[in-house]
Parts: sequence; C-alpha cells; structure tokens
Amino acid sequence: MQTETKKIIQASLDALLENESFLPDLIDRKQAFASLSAILSTPDKVHKSFLSVPLDDGSVVRIPSYRAQHNDAMGPYKGGIRFHESVNEDEVINLAFLMTLKNALHKVPFGGGKGGIVINPREYSEKELNLISKKYVRYFADVIGPDKDIPAPDMGSGEREMDWMMAEYKRVHHGTPYLGSFTGKSVVNGGSLGRREATGKGVYFTFRYLLHDYVKANQQLLAHSDNRFAKTTLSLYDRPLKMAVQGFGNVGSVAALEAYKCPLIDHKIVAVSDRNVTLFNEDGLDIPALIKFTKTHRGDLPSTEEQLQSADIKADIKERDSLVTLPVDVLLLAALENQIHEGNMEGIQARIIIEGANAPTTAQADEYLNEQGVVIIPDILANAGGVIVSYFEWLQGRETQFHTEKEVYRLLIEKMQETMDMILPQYYGDHFALRQNCFIHSVMRLSTVLYRQGRLY
Repeated sequence: MQTETKKIIQASLDALLENESFLPDLIDRKQAFASLSAILSTPDKVHKSFLSVPLDDGSVVRIPSYRAQHNDAMGPYKGGIRFHESVNEDEVINLAFLMTLKNALHKVPFGGGKGGIVINPREYSEKELNLISKKYVRYFADVIGPDKDIPAPDMGSGEREMDWMMAEYKRVHHGTPYLGSFTGKSVVNGGSLGRREATGKGVYFTFRYLLHDYVKANQQLLAHSDNRFAKTTLSLYDRPLKMAVQGFGNVGSVAALEAYKCPLIDHKIVAVSDRNVTLFNEDGLDIPALIKFTKTHRGDLPSTEEQLQSADIKADIKERDSLVTLPVDVLLLAALENQIHEGNMEGIQARIIIEGANAPTTAQADEYLNEQGVVIIPDILANAGGVIVSYFEWLQGRETQFHTEKEVYRLLIEKMQETMDMILPQYYGDHFALRQNCFIHSVMRLSTVLYRQGRLY
C-alpha cells in the first residue's frame, strides 16, 4: 500500500513541478521537489511496542501495537487507533500518509498519524480490552498528547476505548491538560455530539452533493464537456438508481440511513453486506429495520432465513463477497482495504464508487475503472467527516464550550462543501481522476507550508 501511495504523491509532485506558477521563488526547483518527495513519501517516526497484558484466565500475552506519525507540518499528528488482527506496520504507515493528505485537503490544522493494536476485539472480555487500552497509553505516553499526537477511534474501537484511554492519559500526565488528548470520546467525557455519525454522514454528503447539488447547478456546463467523468455523472443524474453498501458498521450503516432518508435523489439500497453475509432485495431493503437488528446482535446483519423472518425483513441471502459485482449504479465501500482489485475489477457494474473505507480500491483497479469512466469519490475526500468533527471536538475541549448536534453537522457540511467546490470544477475540466485531483491539492498545500517553514533543505 505504501508503494501505491508514494506513486500518487510523486505523480502529484511531477504535475506541480511542471507548473512554473507554483512556488515561483524556488531557486532550484528540481532540488526542492526532490526534497519534497523524500519528506512526503516517508513518515517522521514509527513507534512499535508489545503490550504485556494479563488475561482473565491468568495467562499473559504480548500484543504488537503501533503508532505511526507521518508529518506534522500542518499541526499535531492526528489519526485513529485500530483494534484488528490485520494491523501491521505497513498499514499504519500508509494510513498515516493518507491522514496527512486528508487533513491538508480539507484545511484541517493537523498532521497525519495512525495507530493499531493487533487483536480481534471480539475475542477479549471488556476487562481485558480495558487493560489493553490502558497499556497502549502507557507504552506510547511520551509521543501522544493534545499538542503532539491526538488519537481517535478507528476500526474495532469506539468512544468506550477513547474514554478509557483519556482517563489513563490523565493519570499518567497528572496536572496537565487532557481533554484534547483523544477525540471520539463519549459526550459525558468531553466528546462532541455527532462524532460517531460524522464519517458516515460526510460520506453520503459527498455523493449527494456531487450528483444532485453540483450537477443541478452546472448541468449545462457538464453537458458541453468532453470529459468522460462528466458524461458518467450526467447519465446518472435525475433518474432512479440502485445502491449497494459494503460494510454495515459505524460508517456504512449511517451512510445507508442517510441515503434511505434522502428525498433529493431517487435511489434505493438494494444490497448491504458485513463480515458474514450479503443481503439483497431488488425492491429496496428496510435500512432502519436492519440497523435495529444489528443493535441487538453485536453489530451483525441477519444471516439466516429465521433471523430475517423474526426481524420482518425481506431479503435474499447471498455470499458475502458478491456485493461488489452486483448490478447496481452506485457502490459504497465502507469495509476494509483492497476490496476492489485485479481479481474482480472487470466485474464491477457500478458507475459511481464512494470510498467510505480507507484504501478499498487497489491502484491497478483504480486505474482500470477510471479508464472506464467510473466516477470514484476517493477516501481522502469522502470519509473526512470523522477527522473534521474530531477537530471540532479538540477545539471544544480547549475552550470547554460545546456545540449542539445541529451546529456540528452544519459546520461539517460547510467544511466538506468548501472542499467539494474547490475540487469538482477542476475534476470535470481536466483529464485527472478525482483521486489525483485531491492529491494534487493536498500536496500543493503541504509543499507550500513546508517551503514557508524552511523545511525543504
């Protein structure tokens, strides 16, 4: 994954190098851009530790854990902590890269960080998870903090774990400010209203804004464009659409509910999937009923006919991985990395793909689908709602003044719309895919800051 990210960064730098109006005061452009390439393609620091944790049965395990810190030119490092058995050093470094670029794109004054603990949280008791969370803070106590590196929830973790971690940070750093040490906390512990739903709401907003608001305001301009992505977008505008949602956790379920309730686009969700199953209904799924079921079944979707009947949900049960190649117009990816790849990319029928997850499309699949004119709303643009509201939470903690949920969502939408209005005209006006356009803007902002700070030499 690091290799793919580095290639996109380098392509962005190459495009900016040819633009003589960008940083025109550079004495030696090639030397400066070589320096930028080295800085942006490597992390500042990678911390690794083995957490020694006593289990309920009396045994002791040593659990690998990581904290990657990519770049802090824009501000303190910022990024989630994953609780997942697939966590590895390469993954957290790559995700820290993406966090740096995501924050730069949306003008959030943070750098990029990412953490991970190599566990399946379902296999541990609440007491054991509490100890694991506290151990993580103790082992990385010197490198995290409100003005250093601010962790947040990620896959497998949530407000409960952030509450535990903030309390441990407070204990370790007694007498110092602590509210901003972690974001994604419960509201009673200084968290922000709307934080849990922020990523999913932001993911759906990017799709709705592109296909409804932006197209409605620019329909004539797009109609006269020979841009292949403009043609795809117009072909889907103002007609009934079928949507499939991969992943039904915090991001996928919230985005699905936003789609289910949205009156502005004529669409229905015909398929959803989780780690066990794909559910399909040509006439549309009952999303509120599915969410209600998951709340009492450890987050899992119904996976048997008996469960579907007991929940009064009409759906066909399909194989889990079949979702991405179903005959739909829109595919929302909110599960794991590398879900669309060389093995299935030619079977993709969707014409719009929304990346709610981080890096769900491999570089090869991304290139292939872009050539086919598929509109891909990339992770760096679509799933920034979490970090944006985390920034609001961090600010609220420093000021000890808190927004209402309505105010948080208003600020979130304003921030994401500002980014969309900056990116979309260029996307529909040149030959670059949306992901590359986003990367170019991020790298441009980071390069300018690094140059102004005198960090290129």
